[in-house]
Amino acid sequence: MRTDGRSRALVSFYYDPLPTNCVADWVCAGGTGSGYPRFAHDCGPEVGFYNLAVFFEACNLNCLYCQNWSFKKVHLSPRWSKVDTLEKAVNDTTSCLCFFGGDPGPQLPYALRLSRAVRKRNPDRILRICWETNGALNPSGLKEMTRLSMQSGGCVKIDLKAWNPGTHRALCGCENSKILDNFARAAEWSSERPSPPALVASTPLIPGYINEDEVYGLASFIARINPDIPYALLAYAPQFLMDDSPTTSAAHASACLEAAKQAGLTRIRLGNEHLLC
Repeated sequence: MRTDGRSRALVSFYYDPLPTNCVADWVCAGGTGSGYPRFAHDCGPEVGFYNLAVFFEACNLNCLYCQNWSFKKVHLSPRWSKVDTLEKAVNDTTSCLCFFGGDPGPQLPYALRLSRAVRKRNPDRILRICWETNGALNPSGLKEMTRLSMQSGGCVKIDLKAWNPGTHRALCGCENSKILDNFARAAEWSSERPSPPALVASTPLIPGYINEDEVYGLASFIARINPDIPYALLAYAPQFLMDDSPTTSAAHASACLEAAKQAGLTRIRLGNEHLLC
């Protein structure tokens, strides 16, 4: 079946009650009330409101430890979703849309068209546009993503997988130079709105690969751009092709947190603490 990449996409979606287990929930408007009253319904967590979570069933990386790898299974009957279907899914209790996956990058024309449509349809209400991405996309697309988030009170969350190019290639199938360049661009574009932060970084702590040296390299890179950019270190559980690897240990996480602090970052958090062993 031929399809217009702006009007249909392979996505699934659900309503996630706020505050939710989001990479940015510790700094975002929905989780903290940052930006109230312009970007948030309350000066604290938005209890009673929902995030429309839109999962894109595609990715431009092939990480060996993918945490959402189920979309990689072949669809005998592809589930195409039209823009107007998602438009209508935005109801009175929806205060943000989060595009994640997979990654929204391979189907970005659809995500951008949907974002503009829902914002136009709801011009006078709080409706934040947020993204979770690996950052491996065309800079022009990233610029538009950042612009939509800046205007709406949302954020762009970029997952920085590794600092060493060889490690990144081994884990994800490509080097990371363009991703790091894109992160620096996003930091420049988002610098005019420090609250709520429009850019958030994260790194999964993969035992044997992403240690304190890797984290120190990434954190130093971020700190040179802006030491106040929030950085979340994410505990990891074995998945996909690395299902025989160990889970992140408490000692590993503690060492990485200290490395990020020593690199000069001021806003650091450990996510998925329940996974620590």
